[in-house]
Order: sequence, then structure tokens, then C-alpha cells
Amino acid sequence: MSWRPQYRSSKFRNVYGKAASRERCFDGVPITKNVHDNHFCAVNARFLAIVTESAGGGAFLVIPLHQTGRIEPNYPKVCGHQGNVLDIKWNPFIDNIIASCSEDTSVRIWEIPEGGLKRNMTEAVLELYGHSRRVGLLEWHPTTNNILFSAGYDYKVLIWNLEVGEAVKMIDCHSDVILCVSFNADGSLLATACKDRRLRVLEPRSGKVLQEACCKNHRVNRVVFLGSTKRLLTTGVSRWNTRQIALWDQEDLSMPLIEEEIDGLSGLLFPFYDADTHMLYLAGKGDGNIRYYEIGSEKPYLNYLMEFRSPAPQKGLGVMPKHGLDVSACEVFRFYKLITLKGLIEPISMIVPRRSDTYQEDIYPMTPGTEPALTPDEWLSGVNRDPILMSLKEGYKRNSKIVFKAPVREKKSVVVNGIDLLENVPPRTENELLRMFFRQQDEIRRLKDELSQKDIRIRQLQLELKNFRNSPKNN
Repeated sequence: MSWRPQYRSSKFRNVYGKAASRERCFDGVPITKNVHDNHFCAVNARFLAIVTESAGGGAFLVIPLHQTGRIEPNYPKVCGHQGNVLDIKWNPFIDNIIASCSEDTSVRIWEIPEGGLKRNMTEAVLELYGHSRRVGLLEWHPTTNNILFSAGYDYKVLIWNLEVGEAVKMIDCHSDVILCVSFNADGSLLATACKDRRLRVLEPRSGKVLQEACCKNHRVNRVVFLGSTKRLLTTGVSRWNTRQIALWDQEDLSMPLIEEEIDGLSGLLFPFYDADTHMLYLAGKGDGNIRYYEIGSEKPYLNYLMEFRSPAPQKGLGVMPKHGLDVSACEVFRFYKLITLKGLIEPISMIVPRRSDTYQEDIYPMTPGTEPALTPDEWLSGVNRDPILMSLKEGYKRNSKIVFKAPVREKKSVVVNGIDLLENVPPRTENELLRMFFRQQDEIRRLKDELSQKDIRIRQLQLELKNFRNSPKNN
């Protein structure tokens, strides 16, 4: 019996990447040089946000998508943080609401005006304090409006209900810095990758760890749920320091289903999954290429398709939501690539080649839309619901009618030993804490020196008094 190669039919085997022309890029952007492992970029159907270099605090730009070309050096910024901005994320249901987190331990919610910024924005509509150290990660709940997750360097994940403006839950099961968080399709499960080399699947409302893997041979850096397939994909480093990906069953993390080595480079691998096309994109920090695969339900599970190559290295990548894609060009995914050396943001479109200009229903199934499926109270009470789907043919230009209303807070006071703790807020950045610590050490040393000088003076006076009493005149 003669051997024949197995042929696998796929409508995405010829997908190719197309970089935008220079006129459709965003040029002259002072992209941050921070080495934190994040994308420093967020995009939705209306705005592009990029974390920038700034003095005296943290700032990011918000640029309308139609305003391509060169960005002026004095372009208005969002600049209310006292420390470097480490992550930014757009609200998936309200286009002009963006969350940011910073080294100043705060999470802030900003409302961007229609048409973009006309002047610097320093006042957030909501400031959230709950972490004791810098906050490195943000993630909006995929089906519930006004529920935001934040992960800090205090090893805690806080769940914020923005309708009341407070943290309503805390997940405290990690023993080291949390590197990545990811939700499943309906938001009922949360996966986390931690610096303690453990992969966890949690029930987010209770914080209960449902599954846990100790990754000795595969040091996990990033994790992503693969839609509703009940599988997870992680990127990390093998014991031989080669970049590696692993596929897991979310209900059994004892062993990965498969492990595959990618290459021997050192840059962090960012995974992006498109649940509509079942395609996985891998982009390395500092690389110029983007690999893409098709995920199957049977072995070998990962089917390599092709690779987009570029000579310019990427610092991070923003991803356009589905309802912001150009369906007339058969665009199934779009990246916004940060090129630090050139100060350039370059859109890269992943396109399925088709001869017809009509709407291609087979590559654009119903996809999660811009309407939330749950209210915060419903989700916190234990309700789970699949996302509300929309057709890109009929409603992909439809804007959400939801409006964000910041809670009105009354001034509170917490008096301890006659001191109002909310009026006397401690320093919020690690640098300030270090400066305060060194000042206190200097003050302690000064006080010790004063005490030692007083002790010496007291001994001198005692000696003089003794000599005076023993003198012959006094006898």
C-alpha cells in the first residue's frame, strides 16, 4: 500500500499579512521605553491609545483612528498618574471609556470626549485605590458591564464594581507576581500565569482554585483560553531556555496535551486567539515576525499556516475588536504594531484572499458584540451567561448606547489616633516609599547622634560635679 500525504482542507491556509502604507500609520509617537512585559497599546473601533514617555508621572496618547499620519509633539495626553503607566484597556461595551493602571498603585477610569482630546486630561472620572504595590495588569470582564479586574505586585487580584466605585472581591491565592490573566468565553473562569511557575484556573467570584499545574519543564509566561473549546494555551520557556507553547485541558492540568518548541530566541511570546476563525497568532517581543496557526479538535491540534515577516522589531501589539474590521477586504484580524526605534504605530491586516467583493459569511460567523449580557449585580450573585452575538454584515458599524456614570462618593474619614488616614495618604510609588524609608533612617541616625552627644554632656557634667565636691575649697 503506497503512502500518501494527508491533505487537510482549510479556508484559512492562504491567509496573509498586509502592512499598511506609511500614510495610514501613526508616526512621531514617543512610545514608552518601559521594560514591563505589556503591550502598552489598546485599540477599539474609534480610538488608539499608546503609553508614551513622560516626565514627572505617567501618560498615554488617545488618537482617533482616522487621524493617521504624523502626530504633533505637543499632542494632548492623558496624564493624571503620578507613576509610570503599565497597562491600558478599553471598555468592551463603551467606546470612550478606558482604564489605566500605574506604579502609583492606582487604577483610573477615563472618559474620552467625542472626537478625541483637545487639551491634556488630568482628572479621571474614577480613581480606585486598593493595591499596596504597583498595578501591572488590567482586564475587563467579557460579558458583564462595569466589572474590571486588576492584578498588582502585591500578588493580589482585585475585582472592581465601577457602579459603586469599590473593590468587591479579592483573589489572594498567588505567592508571586501575576504575569497574565485570561477569561473563558462567558467569563465564568479565570486563568492566571504566575511567576511562581504555576498555572491556575480559578472561579473568579469565590477565588477558589479549580485546577493548578506546577510547570517545572515549561515555565509559563502567558496564558489564553481557546474560546469555548475547554482548552488553554500557554507560552513560556523550556528547561533548555527555548521558547515553547503548550496546550492544556482546562479540566485536567496534570499534563499538557502537547508541547512544541518554537525557537531559541529570548523575547517573550504573546499569544492571540481568534475564536471565530480558530486561529492562533504568536508574536515575540523584539521579533519582527508573526506566526499563525489553526487550532483543531483532534491531534496534532496545532496546524501551522504561515508567517508574516517584517524587519522592524515590535515592542507590543494592539488588537482591533471584530466589529472594527474591514469585512469588505476579507480582513479577519488586525494588529497595531509598536515600533519604538521609529516612533511608529503600524497597522497589520490579516486577510483571507477571496475573488468576490461580497460579504463572506463563512469567515465571519456571529461574534460577541458591544452589548453586555449581564449587570454587575447579576454576575456577582452567581449568574453566568454567554455573550450577546452580533452579525458583522448587519451591525458592525453600530455604536453602543451604554453611557458610563461614575458613582458619586461622599467624603469619608477614617480617624486613628487623631489622624485622618484618608487625608494623610501615604506615598504611592515604590520610589517614594524608598525615599521615605531612607529619610526615616537618616532621622533615626540623627536622633541617635543627638542622644549620644547628650550622654557625653551628662557624663562631663557629672564628672565636673564630682570634681567640684572633692575640691579642698569645699572641704
